Amino acid sequence: MKNLRFRRSELFFSAYFIYAAAVALFRPIPTDIRVLIVYLNSALILWFCLFAWANKERGFLALDHVRDWYPIPLILLAFREMGWMALPHASTSFEDYWVVWDRRLLYQWGLKSAIESLGPLLPNILELSYLLVYIVPILTAIVFYRCKAREKLDDAYSILLFGTLTAYALYPFFPSEPPRSVFPSSDLPVLSALRRLNLAIVGQYGIHTSVFPSGHSAAAFSAAFAVMRLLPARRWLGRAFLALAASIAVATVYGRYHFAVDAIAGLALAWLALGLSYRWKTTSTPPLP
Repeated sequence: MKNLRFRRSELFFSAYFIYAAAVALFRPIPTDIRVLIVYLNSALILWFCLFAWANKERGFLALDHVRDWYPIPLILLAFREMGWMALPHASTSFEDYWVVWDRRLLYQWGLKSAIESLGPLLPNILELSYLLVYIVPILTAIVFYRCKAREKLDDAYSILLFGTLTAYALYPFFPSEPPRSVFPSSDLPVLSALRRLNLAIVGQYGIHTSVFPSGHSAAAFSAAFAVMRLLPARRWLGRAFLALAASIAVATVYGRYHFAVDAIAGLALAWLALGLSYRWKTTSTPPLP
């Protein structure tokens, strides 16, 4: 263990995949799914150990660059695993309570009318923002490479992963469906081509474990806070990421992909990740050659 060089992001992933395997062992899911999750997650942790051993100090420079990018697909896998463990939940007690606050926000406080006041313009901007959430981790990595701040990339991933993976880890405790599914004929937004695309994506790749907290909100705000904290000289970048995150959060509520409480909880987890990051020691990812 002395010669292993784990990145903090790999340790966060290891903790999450151990947790997911433990959930699978005790959750009443099909045996084949349980076996898949346990063996897959065990293999991933061994993968992390291999990369920790094959570090740059042993001359594995190419693998060191691979470590910069493989966290991105693993975020998607972490999300999908929680979907594999979804259980039927006929009760809508969470949703019935949450929608009361949504309708107050949308109608009494005027959010829906404000968004639709310029016709399809703002609804389409929100749908586009919601679509862009899938490339936020990629954009984050590209930004740190382009700003020649690769040495800070693991710190950025750590903030992003803490906020996002914590959101996923909470899903089994809040079984729920999105408002567009529970209330299919109420509070619907403007229909557009972008919305049809988003509905097709979430219909094909969404999960049915929970919508609380919002992984979209947690990931978007965590990435924004990482850029703002670690690239203080590029304030415009941090502000751009933050504006996108705010737009994504609003889009999740207006588009009925999430309840407002989901988006707020995702933001809270991102704030927690940012606050904890001030207590972490800086990692030592090498600069680009």
